Amino acid sequence: MLEPALCDLEGTLARVADLGFLGVETYGIVEHYGPARVRDALAGAGLALTSAHTPFPAGAEADRLLDEAEALGAQTLVWSMEREEFDDVASIARGVERVNIAAENAAARGMRIAYHNHFAEFAHTVDGVQAYDVLLDLLDPRVVVELDAYWTVMGGAEPADVLRRLGARAEFVHIKDGPAVSYEDDVMVPIGEGRIDWPGVLTAGASLRWHIVELERLEGDVFDALRTSRDHLVNAGLSTAREETR
Repeated sequence: MLEPALCDLEGTLARVADLGFLGVETYGIVEHYGPARVRDALAGAGLALTSAHTPFPAGAEADRLLDEAEALGAQTLVWSMEREEFDDVASIARGVERVNIAAENAAARGMRIAYHNHFAEFAHTVDGVQAYDVLLDLLDPRVVVELDAYWTVMGGAEPADVLRRLGARAEFVHIKDGPAVSYEDDVMVPIGEGRIDWPGVLTAGASLRWHIVELERLEGDVFDALRTSRDHLVNAGLSTAREETR
């Protein structure tokens, strides 16, 4: 996932591509640089746009968000519900209504919605049922899943089990690593140096289209961490990358 950085957009994307990464999920940079520049910078670096992390296009902002995504060339728009929306069935249902309206709006433009979890979906149960299962039952079947494996662990679930249960609905996975102790305070480490069992997770996701490395709250040089993460995933035979160019 690429967020705004204190460097030029084109240079950052070129470095990401040079490390062998095949695509990028945007977050925040479209608002910062504009969709046309981001689209052109991705093309110039030879990077695919895997998806766009952007609020659900529902309500008063729907048309603006969809216009922006269309100009970017995004096919899948990814977002989450808030943790307080998983307190009970009624709250989940109200939140899902927003997601399903977004799915309808996106479909009218030839796009689709993906749901990204945090920890509350797995940490909460309602009427004896895991909140995530309640969510999935209520979601429009056109909504696909981007599973954040790290936050799934933080919620007390096993991401490999979740991916097997999701089957073909799970197309994207967020990959980050660390101690998996505190949702608020964890500092991430390069993939393979933390707690998550990536071979177990990624081999369980038979329908995953993209493994998206997300190094948030990272100490040290991000490009060194990206290289280490890429090496771990590729050398283990879990992910593919093009040859590093420098």
